[in-house]
Amino acid sequence: MSTLAVIHAAGKRLTLSQQSARYFASTVRKLGSAGDAKHVCNFCGRTDSFRPFGFPPRLGACCPTCGSLERHRMMKLWMEGHASEFAGTDVLHFAPEKNIAQLFRPIARKYLSVDIQAGAADAVANIEALEFGDDSYDCILCSHVLEHVDDRKAFREMLRVLRPGGTALILVPVVWAWQRTYENDAIRTPRDRAIHFGQRDHVRIYGADIRDRIRNAGFMMEEFTAEEPDVSIYGLVRGDKIFVCKRPVVH
Repeated sequence: MSTLAVIHAAGKRLTLSQQSARYFASTVRKLGSAGDAKHVCNFCGRTDSFRPFGFPPRLGACCPTCGSLERHRMMKLWMEGHASEFAGTDVLHFAPEKNIAQLFRPIARKYLSVDIQAGAADAVANIEALEFGDDSYDCILCSHVLEHVDDRKAFREMLRVLRPGGTALILVPVVWAWQRTYENDAIRTPRDRAIHFGQRDHVRIYGADIRDRIRNAGFMMEEFTAEEPDVSIYGLVRGDKIFVCKRPVVH
């Protein structure tokens, strides 16, 4: 017998590799035809069927004109009611995404984007060990970064460089049905991280205790949640959240 198992499907003998190819082709066709729903991009103003994005694919995720994703459009939606709070402030943006950057750079007094990789932002910085002084920034933007790093160190550093009363806007992927975040120090290789954490460079999957992690780090926290009808209008992820985190003012 071949090293590939042989199965019967649709009256034909297909190897698993052939069946996988058929499944892949069928999935691609479905992805292409799944765009009946039209969404509004609040960045470029386009109303259209959005493209799938990510792995596994999220239907209706990416604006075909400007490339905005669900979390970008949710941030813009939140900023519509809060932009004045950040006018003339000093903003630090980790692993900058262009759509979020364009919300803050024009209104900030000082805007600095940073990344661990040279050339990916205005400057190089390690979120686990920042070289900025205490109380340096009024606002920190941290979107889909903490699942890649030692978040305890990152929270400590963000709180340190944030001015009292300042705001850190934090977004991470969360499995809300899990009460506890899944971490495993034995998972070290990119392949194993992809299997356990969903991506080759992730080191955890957050559960509902993300709230406790944020508060235990010393932040006060509120949440902005993607709800209907905004989800359907703008193509957001149902239940996705922006954690609006404040450094307390000590009197």
